Formats: sequence, structure tokens, C-alpha cells
Amino acid sequence: MPGNKIRIGIVGAGTNTKLKHIPGLQAIEGVEIISVCNRSAESSERVAGEFAIAKVFDNWRQVVDDPQVDAIVIGTWPYMHCRITLAALQANKHVLCEARMAMNAAEAHAMLSASQNRPDIVTQIVPSPMTLRVDKTIKRLLADDYIGDVLAVNVIDGTGSSDPNTPFHWRLDFDLSGYNTMSLGIWYEAIMRWLGEATNVVAKGKVFTKMRRDQFGELKAVKIPEHLGVVADMACGAQAHFQLSSVTGFAGPAMVYLFGNKGTLLFTENKLYGAKQGDKKLQEIDISQEFAGGWRVEEEFINAIRGTEKITHTTFEDGVKYMEFTEAVIKSMQLRREITLPL
Repeated sequence: MPGNKIRIGIVGAGTNTKLKHIPGLQAIEGVEIISVCNRSAESSERVAGEFAIAKVFDNWRQVVDDPQVDAIVIGTWPYMHCRITLAALQANKHVLCEARMAMNAAEAHAMLSASQNRPDIVTQIVPSPMTLRVDKTIKRLLADDYIGDVLAVNVIDGTGSSDPNTPFHWRLDFDLSGYNTMSLGIWYEAIMRWLGEATNVVAKGKVFTKMRRDQFGELKAVKIPEHLGVVADMACGAQAHFQLSSVTGFAGPAMVYLFGNKGTLLFTENKLYGAKQGDKKLQEIDISQEFAGGWRVEEEFINAIRGTEKITHTTFEDGVKYMEFTEAVIKSMQLRREITLPL
């Protein structure tokens, strides 16, 4: 019911949790964050002190099992997402889970199945944030036939330069990240909002530095690609190409092109540009206040718990779709063939 007190437990207080989720939730009337459990007792105490959180637990299950907690915010790395989500649903707790949804499609399906068995419980995945401002405008332009039939989609995102001395990061650790690869799932989630899902993929990727040293100086094998090319057929009839890289230094900002038989749209640096056949060049498209979107994850989560809103950004159903796409890309690389979706 609207206005009811909602008490939150935090499991995993990483950067996004501290920058977005905790402040966002604490700013909502009737919401209280009452407990936190981070990777170490020291970091848990530090977060609790910074945000005036009363309880500090040394095991995530204590947060989930606490009868005073109504909802769990999961801010851990992907390897814990499924386990904590299933336990939280079993304990009748609402769940806001950090992206990416899980390690792989099987875990994502398990999370979705558990949530479907508890339709009274709210579940949400933190959404891909980059295109929130322009999503509604792009969908409106596509519906208005601004570029006609979408024929091709190009996603280019590459930063950094190859450095074999860069430490082994958790995003390169398959045991922590699973099949999640660079920004692949983030961009595919955005593309799905505009155009729907892919029907098949073929991919090639490359690891240039096979081993890296972790924080303890131990050599670890790198299994997650540093450079990736994906070609996908979309259900809408378009072909999509993703080029993602962590070795293409000075490549410039990320760009997404939508090419149609009547025009072109370009999204880059949080701005939208467009041109129709006959125009001389791309021009920036004004994003009206009516159609401008933004970050409202915490508000949406609490409103859904109170029964005044439904989750759109992002549902477990959509999370499963991008996890299937991400896994299909890795399988295509491994098997050297086209993979059909859904898995």
C-alpha cells in the first residue's frame, strides 16, 4: 500500500550502490535502509558509517533472513546474483539486482522462474543507463517512420589501449562475471528497447593478453574477450553489428547508428542526431521534456512495491533475453558457428 514503511537490506555496496541506490532510496519518503553486508567487515562498517545504516552483518544470509527487512538490494558482482535472488524470494523479500543479471542464461532462467512463482514479489534488474534520455524519442521517431524500415544497426564502443601490465580486473574474471563481456549486454538491452530481440548471432573475439596478475601478484588466465565483433539478425528484419573493444585507444566516443531506407539516426555522447533522405547532414534532434527519460531506478522499485507502478527498467524477462544473447555470442565464438536465439 502507498505510504507503508519499506525497510531495505543491502548485500554488496559497490560503486553504483553507493552512488545511486543508497542515496536514491534514502531520498524516498517512508524508505529506510536498515542493514548492509559488504565483502569485508571493514568495508561494511565504512558504508554503514557513511550512510547512517544501523545494522552491519558479516554474512549476506543474515540480511536476507532478517524479519525486519522487506526488500533486498543486490550490489555484488554477477557470480552472487542468482544465489542471493533465489534466497531472497524464498524469504518473501522484494529484489533489486544490479546488472548484469547473472553469470549465464541458466542462472537468469532460474531467477525468472522463481520470480514467476512469486507474482506478489517485486523483482527488478538495474537497467542499462546510457540511452535512458533518448529511448522514448527514438521509439517515437521509429513509430513515425522517420527513417522508414530499419535495415542496419551499428554499435561501436571501444576505449583504452592494450597494456599487458594492467592488473587482472574482476570484469575479466570468468568466475565472477560469467559470460558478461565488456559492454555487450548493456548495449543489447538498449537496442532491444527500440527494435526487439535478435534471432541469431555469429561472433569472433580475441584475448590479446592471455594472463594477467591479480591484486596478490598471482597470474590468472583471461577468458573474456578484449576485442569482439558480433553480427546479429534482428526479428524486425535489420542486421546488427557490434564492435566492442578495450584495446582500440583513441577510437572516440561510443556510437550507435540506426540506418533505415528513409534516413539515419545516430546516438552518441548522450545526444541524438538524425537525417532523412535529401538532407545534407545529420542534425541534432531536440529531446522534449515530455519524451526525455532519466535515471529513476530506485523510485520505480519502491513504487512497484507500493503498487503504484509496474517495473519496466528492467524486468527479469528482459534480463533473460540479454543474458541469452550474451551467452550465444560466447558459444558462437567457441563453436565457430551461428547460434539461434532464444537458447
